Amino acid sequence: MYLRIVHIVILGCGRVGSLLAQHLDESGHSVAIIDQDAGAFRRLNAEFSGLTVKGIGFDRETLENAGITRAQAFAAVSSGDNTNILAARVARETYGVDRVVARIYDPRRAEIYERLGIPTVATVAWTSSQIMRRVLPLGSDELFRDPSGLVAMGEVSVGDRWIGQRTTDLELASRSRISFISRYGEPVIPNVESVIQEGDHVYVTYHVADVEHVERVFAQGPQEA
Repeated sequence: MYLRIVHIVILGCGRVGSLLAQHLDESGHSVAIIDQDAGAFRRLNAEFSGLTVKGIGFDRETLENAGITRAQAFAAVSSGDNTNILAARVARETYGVDRVVARIYDPRRAEIYERLGIPTVATVAWTSSQIMRRVLPLGSDELFRDPSGLVAMGEVSVGDRWIGQRTTDLELASRSRISFISRYGEPVIPNVESVIQEGDHVYVTYHVADVEHVERVFAQGPQEA
């Protein structure tokens, strides 16, 4: 699996934030997590090697102590909608962070913020997985490899340019086979009429030697493929 190490700042060490921070930390990324309540950091396990910063998430000093100036991604997942969106806007507009996502509890407000250019996640059940998809560089997560070591199956992130495109076109361009798609928590086995939809989790069988090609094509879209 190809993994590009990034620095990610997370606002909010609740259930979602702590789970997200631990998963990213275990994956080898550099992580800093912010919370106003120092006691919230007790949710992190003893093996967590990232940075914990006590403070207000949209305060510049707090953000800079968390390494926002070198961050490639910022996720605001505190319990307050206003705090999350304000912090997300500061991260993007003041510090130029490319990958920014805010957790918003009110779906109607989420739509407004999406129009302002701040990606939001409003559905609680999908919060962690969707944030992971937004903050990490597109790539693959190998789940199985056959005994020969030549063929693997894993989840591969799909770039936005593939949305609405046929799965058969994606298979042909990437020299891989889509085993199944997880769509809204339900498994879907694609056929010749199937198309990629927003939020799909795509599980692919591929030759291990081709993994970088598969990741590149999935990320770039049909025009570059």
